[in-house]
Amino acid sequence: MCRTSDLRRAVLAHNDDSARALRSELADRGAVAVNLLSSPGSGKTALLEAELALAHERGIPVAAVTADLATENDARRLARTGVPVQQVLTDGLCHLEAVMLRGYLAGWLPDETRILFVENVGNLVCPAAYDLGESLRVTLAAVTEGEDKPLKYPTAFGLSQLVLVTKTDLAEAARFDEAAFLENVARVNPGVEVVFTSVREGRGVGALLERALAVREGAVPHQPVMARTPGRTHPADGEPPHSHPHEPLPVADSR
Repeated sequence: MCRTSDLRRAVLAHNDDSARALRSELADRGAVAVNLLSSPGSGKTALLEAELALAHERGIPVAAVTADLATENDARRLARTGVPVQQVLTDGLCHLEAVMLRGYLAGWLPDETRILFVENVGNLVCPAAYDLGESLRVTLAAVTEGEDKPLKYPTAFGLSQLVLVTKTDLAEAARFDEAAFLENVARVNPGVEVVFTSVREGRGVGALLERALAVREGAVPHQPVMARTPGRTHPADGEPPHSHPHEPLPVADSR
């Protein structure tokens, strides 16, 4: 009888195969995908809307896929920016998978697209395990969520190549401890870039777009210390999570 762990590894390995294929397909057309992960209510859609509007204003050909369990509210909202947007309804599934994303992109993604933003289902557990063929993985956390978020969700933050802190205009009211948050991020992913943002104040808006453009143009992003292997997203049993310690990179503030 197949054990649950064996089945999980098989599912993840199949997903990784689809992700590699999608990454290659996007590269052949000169495009990259950006996978955005966060808890519900982090302000992910608001920030993405601002980034898409900026890209449209600058004439940068981008597109967006947004995933939810139900409703097309986010797609309608993002479409106001003037960029192509596709809604994915998962019908209860708590995450996107690469084969699902490839199916939605087939025959829809405009040929001129250079950056595809994928707003994953609001969840920091299931989506963290699935490679979507992205070239840049981003995890967001609002100041209202607490400084220990990276420690509670080490896979999501540990596999990210960029961390965005949102709603910083509420930091004082939420008594957000910036130093503690940065320390906790460094514990699960030393050296990863952290950018502080506020859509309301315009702080940090554009940083995500610029990072995506840099990745698309060939700049090498920071590699997470919890490196992926096919079907694996966590350190092996007994393996320390930071197998490749290094000096942390400067933290971007964008103030």
